[in-house]
Amino acid sequence: MRKGSAAAILAGLALAVAACGNAPTTTQPTASESAPATAGAKTLQGVKLEVAAKWTGAEQKNFEQVLKAFSDKTGAEVTYASTGEDTGAFLGPRIQAGSPPDVAILPQPGLVQQYVEQKALKPLTDAVTAEIDTNYTPYWKELGSADGQVYGVLIKAAHKSLVWYRSQAFDDAGVQPATTWDELVKNAQAIADSGTPPFSLCGASGWTLTDLFENVYLSTAGPENYDKLSKHEIPWTDPTVTTALEKIQQLVGKQEFLVDGTSGTMQTDFPTCVSKVYSTKKSAMVIEADFVAVEAVQSGAKVGEDAKYFPFPKAGDTAPVVLGGDVAVAMKDSPGAMALLQFLASKEGGEIWAKLPGYLSPNKNVSPDNYPDELTKQLGQTIVSAGDAVRYDMSDLAPSAFGGTDGKGEWKVLQDFVRKPTDIKGAQEALEAEAKKAWK
Repeated sequence: MRKGSAAAILAGLALAVAACGNAPTTTQPTASESAPATAGAKTLQGVKLEVAAKWTGAEQKNFEQVLKAFSDKTGAEVTYASTGEDTGAFLGPRIQAGSPPDVAILPQPGLVQQYVEQKALKPLTDAVTAEIDTNYTPYWKELGSADGQVYGVLIKAAHKSLVWYRSQAFDDAGVQPATTWDELVKNAQAIADSGTPPFSLCGASGWTLTDLFENVYLSTAGPENYDKLSKHEIPWTDPTVTTALEKIQQLVGKQEFLVDGTSGTMQTDFPTCVSKVYSTKKSAMVIEADFVAVEAVQSGAKVGEDAKYFPFPKAGDTAPVVLGGDVAVAMKDSPGAMALLQFLASKEGGEIWAKLPGYLSPNKNVSPDNYPDELTKQLGQTIVSAGDAVRYDMSDLAPSAFGGTDGKGEWKVLQDFVRKPTDIKGAQEALEAEAKKAWK
């Protein structure tokens, strides 16, 4: 299925678990040990910066290694603050109090426009914008822009067009990875008939259902309609949405297709849905992004052997490639903040991060050869070489009230749809009502 040895993939992913933030850091001289300052060296000595992002655990420790490299290079003292999952709840009071962090990492490009309207972001300098122009395609630049001005840089990506599976379950059912939606449905029935529920959906984590919808919609409706729906230029009652929900109904409408049935599905969050495939071995497949790999290893699976993936199957004319990602923005107009954003947008900054587990770069000049395992190298190459059909996670482009709030908006409506998949019209009307409120 993939080039490269399973051992290489396992070694890289095992590092992610074994290290859990203890990955080796590069020791560089401190300011007192370094040679006398020259042009461009330790230019931010004495400057203090605060960076806020949602990452915790291993992700936080890996990012802190990138920040350390920046500090070693510039002399700046950088402090990291974790926002938790609700970035807005963390940043809102800080903005209102006039004491925001110097740099924030937003998990949704849709928040860029929101904070620009609040006058909470600072436009990027020409130097930072030039770095973006050098290393990113126009599509990525646009995602960090608002009203014709560049405010953010995409620094981290996630590949969301994957279906992970347990190879033994496929062997037992005598099926091969699907390339089309019809094959996926046919395989699901064969796996169910072999005694294993085919799908472990993470129903309690609404964002995973938006990922499923986006892949199906991009494939069936095409990139142009995807762009229109993401901006609410066509309504959610449009026939293209009907088609996508009809496809999803084929999966969620059969109890035998869902491990622990609909009720159990709606109580299963991410990453518990992964453990049901690889730890307890109760199910065969989980539909989610590249980061499933780390959870699979934590469940005792060997990536490339019993934990494998295949591209999200075509449900229409388009082979979907949906990406997620995080946008770095400046909330203070300071040389230190802009210097950090320029570093994060650079080839140098991207390559430092790429050598650590659990990271994919949208920077076209960060060679996939930097990644620590074969799986990540291949996914990284997919991002770099993706054609015109690649699109950003639609829910993350929307106002957060619609596409990024637990228990509300699109998350809740799609959860309700999984509970009652026969009511496609009702789901569309509810989605449209929520969208109208969010875009008002």
